Order: sequence, then C-alpha cells, then structure tokens
Amino acid sequence: MRGAPRLVIVGGSDAGISAGLRARELDPEARPTLVIADAYPNFSICGIPYWLSGEVGDRRHLAHRTREELERAGLNLRLQTVAQRIDVEKRELIIRTPDDHPEAIDYDRLVIATGAVPARPPIPGIEQPGVHLLHSMDDASGVQDALSAGARSAVIVGAGYIGVEMADALIRRGLDVALIEQAPSALITVDPEFGELVVEELTAHGVRCTIGVRVTAIEPVGDRLVVTGEGGMRAEGEIVLVLAGVTPNAQLAHEAGARLGVRGAVAVDRQMRTGLPDIWAAGDCVETHHHLLDKPTYIPLGSTAHKQGRIAGENAIGAGAEFAGSLGTQVVKVFDLAIAATGLRETSARVEGFNPLTVQTTADDHKAYYPGAHPLQLRIVGDRDSGQLLGAQILGHVSGQVAKRIDTIATAIHHRTTVAGVSDLDLSHTPPLSSPWDPVQIACQAWERARRSRSEPLQTVGV
Repeated sequence: MRGAPRLVIVGGSDAGISAGLRARELDPEARPTLVIADAYPNFSICGIPYWLSGEVGDRRHLAHRTREELERAGLNLRLQTVAQRIDVEKRELIIRTPDDHPEAIDYDRLVIATGAVPARPPIPGIEQPGVHLLHSMDDASGVQDALSAGARSAVIVGAGYIGVEMADALIRRGLDVALIEQAPSALITVDPEFGELVVEELTAHGVRCTIGVRVTAIEPVGDRLVVTGEGGMRAEGEIVLVLAGVTPNAQLAHEAGARLGVRGAVAVDRQMRTGLPDIWAAGDCVETHHHLLDKPTYIPLGSTAHKQGRIAGENAIGAGAEFAGSLGTQVVKVFDLAIAATGLRETSARVEGFNPLTVQTTADDHKAYYPGAHPLQLRIVGDRDSGQLLGAQILGHVSGQVAKRIDTIATAIHHRTTVAGVSDLDLSHTPPLSSPWDPVQIACQAWERARRSRSEPLQTVGV
C-alpha cells in the first residue's frame, strides 16, 4: 500500500473526532474521512444542560472545535450522512448522502464510533409530542424550542447524572420541576447515603422529588402531559424529559459481523480492535476495559470516549497503542453541590471477590480559620485483607475542589496504591485551599484506623 491508508471513521463526537485528529497528528499525509449522521461535529453533549439553563448563551459554544477548525486540521467531514452498512470483504462503507442517495466509500482502515442512543423504557405514551429523550443536539433544540415558546413546567423521569443536571437547569430557567426516579435514591452510581443528600439539595431548590416510584404512563390532558406511576403518583408538566440512561449503538458493527459483549456493546481488545479485518471501534458503542478489575465492562463517559478514540486512531495508521482502562471516574454539579466517584463501591467490590470496608469521613475543604470553609464528605472503599484502595466518593460544596480530590484518588487507584499509601503523596497545601493533610489523606487515615480496630462495615468519622 502506497502513501497513507484510506482511513474512514463513522461518528463525529468524542471518539470519532479524537481518532481522526490523532491519526493526522501521527501521519500528516493521512486525511481521514468522517461520516457524521448530523450537522454537529465535535459538540459537547455533556454541555447541553448548561446551554438549556442559559449559562452557555450560544449553542455553538458547545463545539470543542468548529467545522472550519476540524477541516483545517485535515479532517474530511461528511455531515448529515448516514452509515448504513459495512461490506467487510470489499472494504466499503455504504452510506446515504444528505440528498438520500446511496454511495460506497472505499477504505483501508475503518473506525466505528457510533456512540450510544437513549434508553427507551417501556412507558405507554413515551412517543407523545412534548416528550423528549435528551441525547443529541437536535433533542436539545427541541427542548429549547419548547422553553422559548413559553413552557413553564416540566417532569423529569430519571435521576441519573443528566436528570439531576436538567433539574438544576430548568429551575434556573424559572420552571416548575418535578423529578421521578424508580431507584431508592438519586445517582445510582454513588451510595444511597450520598444519593439522599442529592435529593435534599434538589428539594431545597424547589424540585419536587418522588423517589422509589416507577412511572407507568404518560398521557396528554389538555395542553399538559400527565405522568402517572405506582401508588397513585401523579405529576404534570408542559414538557416531559425521559432520561433513563443510554444503550450502545452497536448495530452497524454487529451487522458487519463484530461480536457484542457487555450490555450489547461492541467487544474490543485493549487496542480497540473489533476482530474484523482492519476495523477498530471506540467510545460509547464499545466495551470498556476496567483498569482495576482487568476485565470488560460498560462505562459510557465522554472522557473515556476521547481516550479510546485516540487509541483507535493511532492504531488505525499502524501503531500498537493500548487503552489503559477506566475506573469510571466522574463528577456532577447539582446547584451548590459537587458529587464525584471513582473505582468500586462496596457492593460491587464484594461481588468481585474483595473483602471491602467503607469508611465515611467529614473534613473541611480548607483550614477552618480561613473564611469560606465547607465540609467535604468522603467515603473510602478499601480491601480489609490487602489494604488496597478500591474506590471513593466525595460530596461537598462546588468550591471545595471535589473534582481535583476525586482525581487524586483515581490516580492512586490507577497505580495500585494502598489506602495507607495515600498519606505518602506529596500534595499541595495553603490555608485558603487545603490543609497540611488534604481531606483525601484524612479520609484514608480514618479508613486505616477503622481497619485496625476491626470495626463494623460502615464507620462515620468527623474531623
């Protein structure tokens, strides 16, 4: 093969763009062609709540890079073009052009980055006008149009990350907001003790929360939508957002012969190879290698998609890079709170064969004598037998550097540090920002004390 390989990438979000840019960075002769189903390349889906809240004034600001910047970087963008089928033997991608004509694009190497699609729970009435599944820029525009037309009330079904962020956003827009979640608390990626505090924060800002109730129907009544659920639950609003998570968009890869794995995501190895000749896949459509457990799982996160796309793009032009894996590290802001998590919770650690201990600690985010100190609540999970650090959750005020502190824990877990070893880390200190012992170190020291005392599975320590 002479010259750079013909690289075709399906998908124009985090993984696809990262793959194309990395290929160009390593091989300036490469000119990747990106087949993108919509008109919004490289837009931050994670930023949608902040545009709808009004905190981001122009939706164009959600683009990590403009179309012009991407094209100057050497990417050939085929917008509003749908990838329909892969002919593996002929090495062709069959597409539908914007004017609805079929076309075949030849490739030498192919990266599939088709992302995820919103989960559609079996709720009668979910297809009603005014019900929105918020995952794309077109979805977001539909909600924005309703708000601009004067909608003053909303019902949100689902209290995951996007659900609580949208509750925050719509309250900021002046709407009356009801939030319904069938799980026992909000944010099922953190322990119920923290999920309950998130519900308290939402309630304090005017969100009417109903927790532990399954929605059974959505139906129009006059100019409003009525959401009903178990136990006689009833809520109504001019718009309804059903935010029940996502499922991998793996159909294109699967129909080409790729094997599916966890939760129906495309099975890939550490080099993001699908097993099909010269076809890689990355992002929310694929399995994620869990760094701590050394096995595949499914963790649809933008940060993970960027990393996987970079690996896929690098390998598609001939390298042999490997994805280091993910710990599921994430953080969300809800009004004045920030909540973050990384690694394993106690329940999942026990399933994986560890002997876990969870210890909750409260510590100020900086020295209390300097004005503005706020308490942080930290939950450390470690293995009683080996002392290995397994996971953590942190909840505190948005000014408390919660994200920075969960990143410290994530870094320690990545490098297989013990809980005791966190105290050896050389972390920064100045009274307005921290303490001589950072709160993560205070929490880990409390865990060590609880372990030595052979305490009950959960201890709460105030510092």
